[in-house]
Amino acid sequence: MNRDGIASLRNSYEKSTLERADLQADPVKMFEQWLSQAVAAQVLEPNAMTLATVTPEGTPDARIVLLKGIDPHEGFVFYTNYESRKGQELTHLPKACLVFFWPQLERQVRVEGTVAKVPDAMSDAYFASRPLESRIGAWASPQSRAIPDRDVLEQRRQEAEARVSNGTLPRPAHWGGYGLQPHRIEFWQGRVGRLHDRFVYTRQATDDWMIERLAP
Repeated sequence: MNRDGIASLRNSYEKSTLERADLQADPVKMFEQWLSQAVAAQVLEPNAMTLATVTPEGTPDARIVLLKGIDPHEGFVFYTNYESRKGQELTHLPKACLVFFWPQLERQVRVEGTVAKVPDAMSDAYFASRPLESRIGAWASPQSRAIPDRDVLEQRRQEAEARVSNGTLPRPAHWGGYGLQPHRIEFWQGRVGRLHDRFVYTRQATDDWMIERLAP
């Protein structure tokens, strides 16, 4: 597709509106409401989110990961290899932004906050709930590192399979969860003429949330 073809790609957002009266006092509960509606609308991978971090050199870095829980103490929870590129970046600067986009509902949510590892017990419990193939994969993949060929992965997979005993496989120390504690959450609803509805919640020192409407 040429540049003119790309420039002509556009949609008119007409499915819904977002008013101050529609908002809940707690943005996390508001997010859970929207997520439930995305699930009901059969959005593909409704828990998929862009995770944006920053490299030690100050370069933005982003990738898609899956939200695996919303915990009252840990915040928005996801799991990964701690030694991966994202893990190293979160060690350097434990702050991140999450972006959810549900095109069928013409909605977007942005969540900004600080990130910390979740307790080992939480990571252990989630790891044990994963399909065995996924648990083996967590052992086998030296995530984000250069490898000479796929044979390396196959060899490491076989080594991981040898660790399995009666269908159980312990969680590797280099793999686990992170929780993002939000301090800013924005809700975006597409509207006609690109005059979208945007509301942002900002956490105050009192832990209350201030709500403001933003220009699109």
